Amino acid sequence: MASHTVGVHEAKTQFSRLLHDVEAGEEVLVTRGGTPVARIVPVIPPNRIAASRGMFAGRFRLPDDFEDDEDELGDLFGLPR
Repeated sequence: MASHTVGVHEAKTQFSRLLHDVEAGEEVLVTRGGTPVARIVPVIPPNRIAASRGMFAGRFRLPDDFEDDEDELGDLFGLPR
């Protein structure tokens, strides 16, 4: 992801242009007195998030005895029996 840095004054006066840059995939770092104060980044579309939720469906299977070692896991994490 390409990025560029702008000061607060430029961000205020060129906000519309910066939004076009962000929509094109760029990240904009906003600084005040040379110190970074904010990042403007593209929003991940909801349909892209939803598609990624099932991306591993059917690709692996938990063993049938996966939960049989509950006591061992509890011991490892200090959980009461």
